Amino acid sequence: MKTMIASAVFLSAASYAAQSHAQSSVTLYGQLDAGVNFTNNAGGHHAFAMVSGDTAETSFGLTGREDLGGGLGAVFTLENGVNITNGALNEGGRLWGRQAFVGIDSARAGRFTLGRQYDATIDFWSPFTAAGTTIGDFAAHPFDNDNADYDFRINNSVKYSTPTWGGFRAEATYGFSNSSSFAGNRAYSVAGAYSNGPLSAALAYMRLNGGGSTPDGAVGSDSVFLAARQQNLDAGVRWTFSGGSSVAVAYSHVNVDNPTGNEFAPDVGQQNWSKWQFDNIELNGQYFFTPDFSVIGAYTFTHGKLASTADDDSPNWHQVSLMLNYSLSKRTAIYVQGAWQHTNAHTGTGFDDAYLIGAAGPSSTGNQMVYRVALVQHF
Repeated sequence: MKTMIASAVFLSAASYAAQSHAQSSVTLYGQLDAGVNFTNNAGGHHAFAMVSGDTAETSFGLTGREDLGGGLGAVFTLENGVNITNGALNEGGRLWGRQAFVGIDSARAGRFTLGRQYDATIDFWSPFTAAGTTIGDFAAHPFDNDNADYDFRINNSVKYSTPTWGGFRAEATYGFSNSSSFAGNRAYSVAGAYSNGPLSAALAYMRLNGGGSTPDGAVGSDSVFLAARQQNLDAGVRWTFSGGSSVAVAYSHVNVDNPTGNEFAPDVGQQNWSKWQFDNIELNGQYFFTPDFSVIGAYTFTHGKLASTADDDSPNWHQVSLMLNYSLSKRTAIYVQGAWQHTNAHTGTGFDDAYLIGAAGPSSTGNQMVYRVALVQHF
């Protein structure tokens, strides 16, 4: 009898554990990207450097879902950025600097999450750019002015994403300033997307108030621009062919009011700027010679309007990026990249020097080239 009771208890516990396992899941995932870069002009000198992350930031994370019944689930993600060359934390030394959020997900009602998250322009529009999908840093638009290269996230944010209805879906994000000045360092964005067979498209808008002005605000120390306000309007369209090859066009219009600095343009604060404006138009594509071997290319034309009390300038930037990618397995690939940038700015500031993201430093001229050989592994 004791044996029968013990067996019944064991089977009941095993059944409960199996049900719990089926209803809840936690997944460890990540990617490691390490390679060597060569910059033809970094402050007037050639430069070799081992660099962590390019096609994608070296990172790892935990994501999970608990089934609450009725199609409802509790979800979370904790994601960390790491420099694989020295083991240091990225994103200003944050433990979970890439993403850290918790929320509720419903197949019928959508997803609601709270924490440090990507905004709607990153989620919906950036995947139409080569910086946000395939090439990474070498295809980022000048100074990553539109954040296509994922340089900042939104702190203190709430996000709602709709289910997909007839190919349409939408998202809205709001980041609190967490200060007595409610509108001081806050952020909000909205985006919509449509997908039907080989065609996909997206439209997105973002506004930041006082980005980087307070460390605990919506956009903290990882802000690309220090400015009173920033507005982005983005659009993208892609056509995907059989076999996975694709071609896409991405456009972004960026207004930065009363700027005082930029992460990738040293010494731009020397003038009393009133406005920076950037219009980026990018054409990119990927062609698969075989399922394991592809070539990826992107060309971006950027037109700027840089207004100050001293002078105005309307420079242009031309940028070409190329990449060959070969998959050794489903998880591991090797790739070779190259990029060239030219600018004709005449501001007497750091805007005058070409500066590809991923280069060892800004060029001493209006031209710069960077090359990379690297290995990437996903898990």
